[in-house]
Amino acid sequence: MRMKNTKPLFLGLWVVFASVSLAKHPQTIVDDQSIQTQRLRPLPDKIYGVTVDSIANIDTTVDALGTLSQMPMTRIVFDEWQPATDYAMAVSKIYAKSFVLGEILDSSSVKQYTTAQYKARTREYLNALFDTVDVWEVGNEINGEWLGKTSVVVAKMSAAYDLVKARGGRTALTLYYNPNCWAKPSNEMFRWTTTNVPERMKSGLDYVLVSYYEEDCNGYQADWQQVISQLAQIFPNSKIGVGECGTRDAAKKEALIQQYYTLKVNHPSFMGGYFWWYFMEDMVPKTKTLWTVLNEAIKSASAP
Repeated sequence: MRMKNTKPLFLGLWVVFASVSLAKHPQTIVDDQSIQTQRLRPLPDKIYGVTVDSIANIDTTVDALGTLSQMPMTRIVFDEWQPATDYAMAVSKIYAKSFVLGEILDSSSVKQYTTAQYKARTREYLNALFDTVDVWEVGNEINGEWLGKTSVVVAKMSAAYDLVKARGGRTALTLYYNPNCWAKPSNEMFRWTTTNVPERMKSGLDYVLVSYYEEDCNGYQADWQQVISQLAQIFPNSKIGVGECGTRDAAKKEALIQQYYTLKVNHPSFMGGYFWWYFMEDMVPKTKTLWTVLNEAIKSASAP
């Protein structure tokens, strides 16, 4: 299990820079313009998301997703150096029961890829999975210090965005909220975003999401009304929500699930999201207590 919310402090201890080249997984590169764009299925205004970071035991996972009281959106984490074809069957099964957010590459692995490799990976995954992914996450925790040199990170993010848009696909960008807990001032979320996200993305992104782990930031309680409102000024045409949340502390999980999935923000751009990172650990199979906690929170939040 990837210890997602320890990255800013401990990334250097456990990220191994892959020496594998994309040539290890031969792929057919299809001209973007030769692929007919899919008619995208409609998405709800309010989204209840979870994160799936493994396709092991896929049928049990799909059962847990498919019996929630509201059809969720599932972020599928596509692991580094894995060919897109490895995910085709699992993504198709999830797509039948859930909306799908395809994470092109987790932030912990972005530094392992050159810009050309990141672009090639995006194209490969679009070619293989476009029909079963509703939204493409073109950058994950994009302002994190651990992703590498800013100009290179921006080039990777922008290339992926342009490829998805060329296909007529939906795009999402996930930011990393780090109030007073950044390592470099230039990586503070609002400062980095205002300075480095290209104007075409500020006006064209379909979704802007915010990853936030309280225990990474000294337990700071976010003012989500303020955060969403400020981001809406930067991204006036985007739906905005929480893109990752969770905790490894078993004693805090239930309260945190209830806190986030019933979160109320009075702003027309707010779309929910949440995308609990530990869905497979905590809620699969659906007989686990926290699956019921999640389902009850969604019921409460979605009640008229």
